Amino acid sequence: MICRVATRQDITQMHQIRMAVKENMLTSTAITQAHYIPEIEQTGKGWVVEVDDEILGFGIANKQTRSIWALFVDPNHEGKGFGKALLNQMVNWLWQEGVTTIQLGTDPNTRAEQLYLKAGWQCKGLQSDGELLFELNHPKKI
Repeated sequence: MICRVATRQDITQMHQIRMAVKENMLTSTAITQAHYIPEIEQTGKGWVVEVDDEILGFGIANKQTRSIWALFVDPNHEGKGFGKALLNQMVNWLWQEGVTTIQLGTDPNTRAEQLYLKAGWQCKGLQSDGELLFELNHPKKI
């Protein structure tokens, strides 16, 4: 497994994974491939997990909004630690960039919800869009 920085050339494969997931599915075409470009080149940074030159998951962190914009793994490759590796990469990058509290939203009763809880994120409740709001605070150095 290789976890590397995402580039514009990866967007087609990233979006294919996004459209293939069975949880946290997009209910419209509101997010297109064009939306990824500013997220990985201007306001944030993205990473992909590759195995044998095939992208099997991706994550995008947005420094401007202090949030995780996307974290998705190919449904055929869930449960292999790819999501956890990507999440750790994004969180560490946001901490390095000076972010002290990170937020994200996800659908209730999903594998993603369990991943975030196991990683120490705090559920702040249901948002008006039906997603759960999660927060992670930077660990204080003593």
